Amino acid sequence: MNFFLTSFIQKIIYWDQQLFQKINSDWTNPVFDSLLPFFRTPLYWTPLYLFLLFFILMNFKLKGLWWIVFFISTVALTDMTGNYLFKHNFERLRPCNDPEFFEHVRLLIKYCGSGFSFISNHAANHFGMAVFFFVTLRQVLKNWVWIGIIWAAAIAYAQVYVGIHYPADVLSGALLGTALGLLMGTLFNKQFGFAIFDK
Repeated sequence: MNFFLTSFIQKIIYWDQQLFQKINSDWTNPVFDSLLPFFRTPLYWTPLYLFLLFFILMNFKLKGLWWIVFFISTVALTDMTGNYLFKHNFERLRPCNDPEFFEHVRLLIKYCGSGFSFISNHAANHFGMAVFFFVTLRQVLKNWVWIGIIWAAAIAYAQVYVGIHYPADVLSGALLGTALGLLMGTLFNKQFGFAIFDK
């Protein structure tokens, strides 16, 4: 039984590494090479989230303040779960830090990072935010809420493209973020819920 389980895990790791090489080295272009490294840097996307928080607070008043509390709590929950439940238990090396694999990595940023690879907290956090945004604002913003999901997917894809994470890291992070974003969004809707812009 252990043999088959070990064999299965090894196959998953092999497929994960093969897909990593496709995304990181084969499916590339100069535009993505220049653009996607910025997707990893908070300096460039933090203003977007600050604008979102300001927009919510100005339009929904007290409910907006509670939305911000739930939103920040979602990020904290995904981040702590990713770090303490996954990274510190699985201790998977980043592809750019793995001595048996780093020679296959095309690293597009200056530093690889010292933390573990599984799961990707960037993916978990952004999908947590995006799904919370989707669940709580879909009645108000209609199809515009899909922008958050697309943005989170772009952030997650960039982690593999620049050489920091394996595809399984970002996929698992996205699933975790989706689950926690759905949970927190549902809790918010039950307690408060947005139907129209508050006056």
